[in-house]
Amino acid sequence: MKPSVSPWFASPTLAASPRSARCWPLAAALVLAAAVLGTLGLGVGSTGIEPVWAMLADPIAAQIVWDIRAPRTLGAWAAGALLGLAGAVAQGLFRNPLADPFLLGSAAGASLTVALALAALGVSPFAATWIVRLGLTGAAFLGAVAAVLLTLALARGVQHTLRLLLAGVVVGMVLGALTSLVTLLVPDVLQAMQAFLLGSTGFVGWSACAIMMAVGTVCIGAAWALARVLDGLTLGEATAQSLGLPLAPLRLALVAVIALATGTAVAQTGLIAFVGLAAPHLVRTLVKVTHGWLVALASLMGGLLLMVADLLARGLVAPQEIPVGVLTAVLGGGYLLWLMHRRTG
Repeated sequence: MKPSVSPWFASPTLAASPRSARCWPLAAALVLAAAVLGTLGLGVGSTGIEPVWAMLADPIAAQIVWDIRAPRTLGAWAAGALLGLAGAVAQGLFRNPLADPFLLGSAAGASLTVALALAALGVSPFAATWIVRLGLTGAAFLGAVAAVLLTLALARGVQHTLRLLLAGVVVGMVLGALTSLVTLLVPDVLQAMQAFLLGSTGFVGWSACAIMMAVGTVCIGAAWALARVLDGLTLGEATAQSLGLPLAPLRLALVAVIALATGTAVAQTGLIAFVGLAAPHLVRTLVKVTHGWLVALASLMGGLLLMVADLLARGLVAPQEIPVGVLTAVLGGGYLLWLMHRRTG
């Protein structure tokens, strides 16, 4: 009797195994830690830490909690989860542990379109007016997608991973230079761009949370379905082809997941570095997993990392606030330097 072979698109099994037995406790711990930090985030503001139950007893304070702090806290988790997911997929696709979600030029594309929109409209990238917010969000997302499409065009598709990687670096540099040119020609844009370039979760509302949660659900489902492809690519392209994987369309699907997740997060919170790079590394240091578990755990880890950074940004120098992107760069860069020192020592 001929043995059955699972197709490449079959979802990774959740059956009990030595690996999944270690993954479930980690996933539960990450969810529990996020719930604790989320509750803490409801009470952290410009006046320091306040008991949530005491704030909910005051109608005005309760409105601040539900209209400002709650969506901000949930939005930080959602954005971090998107970046963690995109980072895990990017590292698997390029077979490079230093790959991050911004590698295909999406961040540079989003920055350029936001700078152009600000030059035309003369508003803040995180303006309170919903129509302005929606317009700049759409501009950032379209810029991110356009940059990825430009990268694909320069790389002549997704057949060659190295060419795709180099094209992404070139596109990022060129679009970054164009953004600098826009800020030079229109100096008023520079101040307005600071919030976007440094990253901020302070202006995330419930609509932004809904968008990120919906996109995250789609992306995690697609990444989970394509996890076997990432596992095959880790063995090399020749081995992956010998397994019968249609690499060209599957690479395109993986690039689409990276672009959608990264573009959505960047559009809502600006440029937040190192979360997508550090989250998969942290997961790998805790458990040895295949990509099916890695994308799920990296999403949970990314959400937790950005929640921690958001709480520190609010509380370290209250009543002032540190840009959350600055904190993630410092903490993430410090972690990676420590990791490099440990491996070379």
